Formats: sequence, C-alpha cells, structure tokens
Amino acid sequence: LDPSMDTWDLSSPLIPLWINRFYIYLGFAFSISLWICVQIVIKRQGFAAVLAEAVVPLDLPVAVINLKEYDPDDCLIEEEEEPYEGSSEEEFGGEDQQSVNSIVDVEDLGKIMDHLKKEKREKEEQEEKTSLFGNMGRNEDGERRAMITPALREALTKQVDAPRERRLLQTHSHRCMEATPSLACANKCVFCWRHHTNPVGTEWRWKMDQPEMILKEAIENHQNMIKQFKGVPGVKAERFEEGMTVKHCALSLVGEPIMYPEINSFLKLLHQRKISSFLVTNAQFPAEIRNLKPVTQLYVSVDASTKESLKKIDRPLFKDFWQRFLDSLKALAAKQQRTVYRLTLVKAWNVDELQAYAQLVSLGNPDFIEVKGVTYCGESSASSLTMAHVPWHEEVVQFVLELVDLIPDYEIACEHEHSNCLLIAHKKAVSGETPGCGGSGSKRPVSQARWLTSIIPA
Repeated sequence: LDPSMDTWDLSSPLIPLWINRFYIYLGFAFSISLWICVQIVIKRQGFAAVLAEAVVPLDLPVAVINLKEYDPDDCLIEEEEEPYEGSSEEEFGGEDQQSVNSIVDVEDLGKIMDHLKKEKREKEEQEEKTSLFGNMGRNEDGERRAMITPALREALTKQVDAPRERRLLQTHSHRCMEATPSLACANKCVFCWRHHTNPVGTEWRWKMDQPEMILKEAIENHQNMIKQFKGVPGVKAERFEEGMTVKHCALSLVGEPIMYPEINSFLKLLHQRKISSFLVTNAQFPAEIRNLKPVTQLYVSVDASTKESLKKIDRPLFKDFWQRFLDSLKALAAKQQRTVYRLTLVKAWNVDELQAYAQLVSLGNPDFIEVKGVTYCGESSASSLTMAHVPWHEEVVQFVLELVDLIPDYEIACEHEHSNCLLIAHKKAVSGETPGCGGSGSKRPVSQARWLTSIIPA
C-alpha cells in the first residue's frame, strides 16, 4: 500500500523539510522557550524601572542597580543614614542633591515615609503658630492657595444640593438661603455629612473671596435652585415668586463660617439687605465669637459635655480644644443677642452625660437649646458611625425630659418628631425677654412655627 520511493519527486524542496521535520519542531520549541525566558528577564527589569519611577515623585534619591554587581558592604552605613540627615522634605528632595550612587532599599521605604509624615506634621504645627495673615498656605509665587479644587467643588456640590432641594419641598423655608463663607473647619466630627471632603485647618490660610462677591453668588445660586421648581405640580405661584427674594440666611452649610476673616463685613451686607442671619460655630474660636458682630441668632455646637467624649466625637485639631470649648461658651454668655446651644445626641457616646450638660448650660446660659438625634449619612472610611448610634425619637424625648429637670430655668418649647428634634427654651425667652433680630435689643417671644421653618439649619 505504501507508495514506492520511485514515485516521489525527490527534486521537490519540501522533501528535506518533511524528512527533517523532527529537528524543525525541536528548533521551534527551543526558540519559543528562549523567547519566554527573555520576556521574564525583561519583565523583572521593567518592575524595577516602574518602582523607581513611582519613587521619584516622592523626591527620594533612587537608582536601578544590578544586585549581582552590588557589594552590600560598600558604603552601607552612609546609604542608610543619608535620607535622614535633613530636617525637612526639601533637604533631600531636590534633583541637584540626588546621586547616581544613591540607593533606596524597598524595605526602607516605610521608614522613610514615616519620617516624611513626621516632618510634615511638624511643619504643619509650625505653620499653626504663625499669624493669620502670614505666609503660610502660599504657592511658589507667594499667593495663597485656593480653598477648593474643581474635583472638591463637584463632590461638595453633590452633597449639598440634594438635602437643600428636599428641604425646599418639605418645609416652608423657601426664602431661607444656606451659605458659607468658609469651607474649612477645625473639627473632623464623626457625624459630619460632608465625610471630611472639605478642607480642615486651625486658621485661615487660603485665597479669600470678597464678601460682596460671596453674597452675590450665594443669592444667584439660591434663585437658580428656586427656578428649577417652576412648573412643578403643587408649587404655588406666589410661593415661587417669594422664594426669589431671600429673607433669611443660615450660615451652616459647610465648614466653620466664623473662620472667614471678613465675616463681620459679610454679616453687615446681609443685614443691609434686610436678610436675617443664623450663624453656627463649633465652639473652637472664642476670640472670634467675642469679636463677632450681632447676628439674628448665634448657635454653638455642644456635641459633648466632657473632654474625653468631645475629643472622640468632634476630633478637634486644636490641642487645647477643651479650654477653647469652655471659653467659647463663656463668650456666648456675654453676647447681648439670641443664642442657642445645639446638642447632637450620638447613642452610646454622649447620651449619658446629663449632669455635665447641665453644668455647660449654666456656663453659657443660652436662650434656646436644640436637642437632635444624630443623622446617619452613610458608611464612610472617615468615621465609625453606624445606624446603631442613631437614637430613637423616644430616646431623645427622654433625654430632654431628664435634662430639663436639671435646669429649672428652662422648659420644653416644642417638638418636631420628623426631624428627631426638640427645642428647650429659657423661661425668659418664652416670656418675651430675649433680644431680637440682629442684636437690635428688641424683645420678642419664641415662635414655634418660625423655629420649625427657618431656624433649624441642617
């Protein structure tokens, strides 16, 4: 059956290939194996190069070397000590200080980064000691840095707009504008609904917009938001027109408004436009509270009543945060205007400090005390707060009843179950002895309806 060799065309060039096919297959296999080995070696060298490129932005001296040619005993002591000789990031960060013989072991990167973080903290602490209008927070041209980046602006806009629009639909505060002249804050509260996307600091160190521009754009943004409800079913035409004219301004949107260097000028512009002002401060700036011009209603956040719980809940940046807190309450007591304590109850953290709260009330002697259960704003890597920390409304009511028993000059004024909130008023406020709008000295009793519609900033 096999064809005879005589029938083969031996002159064909394919005959030698067929006869020697085994060696051809073997050659192909060897070539592929060799190519794979070469690629492995290249990839290994590529990882070292990629790692070196990642280290370069850290301003660290780095070079890719062949470990086979490296002598571990060659200048080992000098190489280990070199990155730690400087006292700041700049001392070992410039290109002119890098050397081709400088080596950074991957195992040492952790130590170096810890050293950098330590120096950064020391630098920030040093900056905090400088004056408010010093050279801190400036770029290479000597100009102050912007407080907000485009990405941060987008993130904060999404966080702010949704709850504001819901309140416009659910309440009568269509003429109440929420605004802030400062995004920065000196606390990192566990219940902050911004999830700490806003900047933090203990003093102003950014570019500053003028109060006229802030007010102008705030009013325009409020009006633009009102315009979005034009034609929406259920929106009354007269209410829509009313909403275009701002009558109240809640300075509680983001950050600490009292940090803004021109806060008094901003308040003056509001009052000149017949816009009432409701300002919330976090009780870390007693000097600024004393220097603050009268506002319609001045709030101070009393998030805890002991030093330990305040540090746990507010996570303040100031080292002397407790003394600042107490001094702020004392400064509030000296203000000749309507004042409010705002208590945010966090279950298992600050709801068992009734006697200490009563002592703080006597320290600041506020006209009103707002007690509200904490609002859970979702999971965040910046906070360990969960739904388990949110008290039921019945628990908030019980807390208020027990607190009122400890402060005989106060009584419950009203309750808003939907907001999980109660208002405690000093008896002088209920009887009409509370300074009125803008610190003008006029006396007026508390209005439950007004408190519910425009005096509760979110």
